[in-house]
Amino acid sequence: MSTNAKNDCAVVEEELDEEPRSIILSMIGQLRKDMDLSRITFPTFVLEPRSFTERVTDFMSHPDFLIQASKCEDPVQRFIGVGVKKPYNPILGEFFRSRYAFDDDTSAFFVAEQVSHHPPITAMFYHSPEHHIAIEGDLRPKSRFFGNSVGMLLEGYAKVHFGKWNENYQVTYPNMYARGILFGRMVLELGETSTVTCQESDLAFDVEFKTKGLIWGTYNQIAGKIRRISTKEVLYEISGNWQTQIFILDVREKRRVGSLEPSVLFDSAKEHVVPQLVACAAEQEPNESRNLWKYVTKAIVENNLDNATTYKSAIEEEQREDAKRRDAAKNRFMPRFFQLETDGNYHPKLKNISEDPVKAKDDIVNWMFTRPDGQIQNFDKAEDDPVVLAAGLAATKSLPRH
Repeated sequence: MSTNAKNDCAVVEEELDEEPRSIILSMIGQLRKDMDLSRITFPTFVLEPRSFTERVTDFMSHPDFLIQASKCEDPVQRFIGVGVKKPYNPILGEFFRSRYAFDDDTSAFFVAEQVSHHPPITAMFYHSPEHHIAIEGDLRPKSRFFGNSVGMLLEGYAKVHFGKWNENYQVTYPNMYARGILFGRMVLELGETSTVTCQESDLAFDVEFKTKGLIWGTYNQIAGKIRRISTKEVLYEISGNWQTQIFILDVREKRRVGSLEPSVLFDSAKEHVVPQLVACAAEQEPNESRNLWKYVTKAIVENNLDNATTYKSAIEEEQREDAKRRDAAKNRFMPRFFQLETDGNYHPKLKNISEDPVKAKDDIVNWMFTRPDGQIQNFDKAEDDPVVLAAGLAATKSLPRH
C-alpha cells in the first residue's frame, strides 16, 4: 500500500509485491487472452489472508453512513447515502458470519456463504433490526486474463432495503483488476460502471470507476451522476477518489447561482469504520472461513509460502473428494443459509423477519449463529487457538488487507 500527498488529500493505492512476478510469468504459458481463470489454481502469494466470503464485508465497512441515510426524511438525500458508497477462492459450503455493535447500542448481523463452486457464487445477507436496514445479494465473479492484467468481473446483484420507507435500492458492482503482472508496477484497481437504482424514489446513480491510463490519469477516480429515472434530469454530479474523498455538486443550484464549488460528501479520514465481531476459532464450525483457512492465513502472514501452498492444496483436495462422494451418492449440495429461487438469484432462507427489533434480533441470531449441536456461538469467549494467536490475529477483528 502506498500513499502520496496531493492537494491535502492522501491518494491510497493497493500495490502488489514485485517479488512473485517471475512466478506469475511462469504461468503465462498456460494462459491465453480473455481466458476464464475460474478453474486455474493460483499460487498462494497472490492471495490475501482471508476468504472472498469475508472480503464481501468491505462493501459494509461504513455502516454508519447507511444508518444516517435511512433516517433522512428527504428521499433524494436517502438515495445519496446509499448510492455513493463503495481473497481466497472459497470452497463450496464455506461460510463467514459476524455481527456489528454500534455506538448507540444497536446492532447488525452478517452472513456470506459459498453456494456454488462452478460457477463460483457467493450469497450474502446483512440486517440491522433496530434501523430496519437489510442487504442481500449474490456475487458471481468471473476472472479473465487480459495480457498485462487479470480482471475479476463482478456479476450478480445486491439489494438494500429501508424498511421504514419501504424502499429498495438495486446495486450492481464495479470490476476489479490486477495491473502490471508482466511489466510496470503491480497495482489493484476498480474499473467500469456501477449503478444504483430506486424505483420508489424515481432515482438512479450511474458511476464510472476510472482506470488509470498507461501515461495519464490517477488511480481510484470516479465520476457519476444522480438523475431522475422518469425525466432523466440530472440532480447531482459526483467526483473524487473513492478511497479518500468524494465530492458532490448540486447541478440545479449551480444553474441557479451560476457558479458553485462541489462539497465534500465522503471523507474516509473522518468516517467511523465499525469493526465486525467474529466468534473465536473454538466457537466456529470446521467450514467457517477463518477456521477453515487459519493455517493458510498464518503461513501467509508469516510469509511462509511453502506451508501456505501445502495447507491450501489440502483444503482443495478435500473439496474435490467431497464432490466425488456427493456424486457417488447422487446427492445434490444444498446451501445452509440461502436458496436458489425462481428469479435465478440466491436469497436467505430466513423469511418474514419481524418489524419488532427484539423479535427480529432473536430470529436472526437463532438462525445465523446456532451450531449443529444446538448451541449459539459465544462471542464473549476469548481466543485461545494457538494458530490464530501465532498469526497475531484477534478473532473479534477484521483480518488485515494486504
